[in-house]
Amino acid sequence: MTPSTLLKRWPSHIALIISLTVVLVGCSNVPRKYLRMAEPGVTLSELIAHPDTYRGKVVLLGGTIIEEEESGPYLWLYVKNRPLDQDYMPHRPADMDGDEAGFYWVMIPKQQTPRSYRHWARMTVVGQVTGSQRSATEPVLALLYVRGWGTNQAHNSVWEKSSDPNYVPSVPAGLGGEFKGGPQ
Repeated sequence: MTPSTLLKRWPSHIALIISLTVVLVGCSNVPRKYLRMAEPGVTLSELIAHPDTYRGKVVLLGGTIIEEEESGPYLWLYVKNRPLDQDYMPHRPADMDGDEAGFYWVMIPKQQTPRSYRHWARMTVVGQVTGSQRSATEPVLALLYVRGWGTNQAHNSVWEKSSDPNYVPSVPAGLGGEFKGGPQ
């Protein structure tokens, strides 16, 4: 290529670099609409300590699925908390026995269950706090959005609830006889 050809292509290369930079900087592991809806900086320990403060509010948590249960129209995921970093990616807590090493439940209508959830090694959860708890330390979230990271790229996926995010489903009062309270 001649120097004049390179000079003619230079503006298009710069434009491509700028476009890619804007796209990459604008990307997030959680869509902006959920970031705007969510209470900023809520941790699992705050959610456990002040459940009434967050009832009906949207929160972001990270985690790893430990087990699942089916009850009525819902799939319940029992999740080990993994605090989120600045990019909303879950990581192991610094202290595996500390305040952030707890558990929580995520409820999903069975007909809306994400297909690939069993392949996720970790996930970022956007959920609405139902106000119910399983034992004194396990809050329940109604799932609105989740980004799952699998053990390989093929298992990575995103799922978003298809209905109204302002709807708070009723929580079965007697799931295992362990739920206390419920949405009021």
